[in-house]
Amino acid sequence: MTSNSIDTLFRPFRVGTMDLPNRIVMAPMTRAMAPGGVPGDANATYYRRRAEGGVGLIVSEGTVIDRPASRNEAGVPFFHGEAALAGWKDVIDAVHAAGGRMGPQLWHTGSTIGVSGWEPDSPVESPSGLVAPGKPRGERMSEEAIVDTVAAFAQAAADAKALGFDTIELHGAHGYLIDQFFWSGTNERTDRYGGVTIAERSRFAAEIVAATRKAVGPDFPVILRVSQWKQQDYGARLVETPDQMGEWLLPLVEAGASVLHCSQRRFWEPEFPEIDGEDGLNFAGWAKKVTGAPTISVGSVGLSGDFISGFGGEISTSTELDNLVRRMERDEFDLIAVGRALITDAGWANKVRNNDAADLKGFSVASLSELV
Repeated sequence: MTSNSIDTLFRPFRVGTMDLPNRIVMAPMTRAMAPGGVPGDANATYYRRRAEGGVGLIVSEGTVIDRPASRNEAGVPFFHGEAALAGWKDVIDAVHAAGGRMGPQLWHTGSTIGVSGWEPDSPVESPSGLVAPGKPRGERMSEEAIVDTVAAFAQAAADAKALGFDTIELHGAHGYLIDQFFWSGTNERTDRYGGVTIAERSRFAAEIVAATRKAVGPDFPVILRVSQWKQQDYGARLVETPDQMGEWLLPLVEAGASVLHCSQRRFWEPEFPEIDGEDGLNFAGWAKKVTGAPTISVGSVGLSGDFISGFGGEISTSTELDNLVRRMERDEFDLIAVGRALITDAGWANKVRNNDAADLKGFSVASLSELV
């Protein structure tokens, strides 16, 4: 790949009050290495190294809002409480000192079960007391609990802005709480937070986005992460047509989402091949087309395997980025998120920019056990 073609990944980008030096985003990746929910020096150093390595925007691992049972692993960091917020202040200061931009991903894991099987002290909560279609777990959320959860997301966003973060991301994907409201298989409610259509089941998310927008003001960037697939069902699809996608996503943009972070397992796969073929728009491309909002694409960038198989064995590094560059040259989407490649190789972005393929490090599962 020529340096001229790579340059498309390193164009600046602006959204709201945030200026990015390039189009590369560090994807949020659960590390669960914050003892007591409080990020420390190791966490700050981990993120600082990615800023030094040339990432345009860092999105933190999932950080949980102030709700009982909002996390499904013991080491997941809080984004509430004096100690945790002080720890996050140290993180963003370290990233800014390295010239980086960063936002926390704000999270509620709903009724999902963590990899380790750890259980919170309080009962888990979800739209209908289900973790997957036909699989009960935890409690059905009352309307009071829903209102409190919306407020907790907004408060976390306000705290992030006050600490000096450049943006925030709301996690509405992968079968966690917000996504459990989207999914008909886990949302059987008959009140205003349920319904037959995806538009009806999006009310909870729209209220969170609107409350967050009010909390941070009109220009602060709010990213919303969405997906079709779920950790409970990799083949799940919320929508089957572009019109349905518009019914799902456009109200969320109108509520205040600045950017849609569109997660799929392999970024090169077309979302609706029956419409535009095997080289058609991917999920982020269609989301941009139907909403007009900027989008982030993600899914196995720089790797020879996909999101799921990568956590089951060794993954080698691939430098075949031609497909990515071609899609970005045609402005199919605006930003590209890189996940596992950045866990092992903090300097991945700079190495790609410098065509330093020989020095790129491959990912292995062992990398998940430490912060480097």
